[in-house]
Amino acid sequence: MNKKTVAEVINLLQKEYPDAKPQLKFTSNYELLVAVILSAQCTDERVNKVTKVLFNGYNTPEKMVTLSQEELAKIILPCGLFNSKAKHILSASQDIIDKFNGVVPSDFNDLISLAGVGRKTADVMVSVAFNGDAIAVDTHVFRVSNRIGLVSEDTPYKTELALMKKIDKSLWSKSHHYLIFHGRRVCKARNPDCKNCVIKHLCRYKNKND
Repeated sequence: MNKKTVAEVINLLQKEYPDAKPQLKFTSNYELLVAVILSAQCTDERVNKVTKVLFNGYNTPEKMVTLSQEELAKIILPCGLFNSKAKHILSASQDIIDKFNGVVPSDFNDLISLAGVGRKTADVMVSVAFNGDAIAVDTHVFRVSNRIGLVSEDTPYKTELALMKKIDKSLWSKSHHYLIFHGRRVCKARNPDCKNCVIKHLCRYKNKND
């Protein structure tokens, strides 16, 4: 799609999902960071149930590192990949204490230096926690963007760069949420609901399969 068509798609999704916002529940930047790490290959709904318990006693880096990896893994078990996630959360928490005076850094490069923090997580932190401009490409954003034809890329990183070129910078962070909502509610992985899609007239997938 050209930039004009992409802008039309984003505008239609904005009207369709005016309530689009992060679904993870958090009360601090540190809580958000932990929640995003836990959300890998896990639903936000399940993460919220786990963090409700976890953050009741361990909602700061200092409190988190009092847990052993085994203890933390047991608490976050429902989120899946619990051993690696526990290891990453504890390592990142210790680095936040040692390198950043107990405060989650706002700089992108500092964020990705933390264990378990890749581009997607760092982008979420930049846009949600620090009100910056970033497009976090999770599974929904990757699938929807390439399926409907906003871009045509084979990796999340390439998709992120391509979207940044086609979407106005002031809309990067909001577009991330619009695409996630569309992916969850309409443009689902297995059975996209093309019949009830507000952008079907612009969609490459819909037109290709007619």
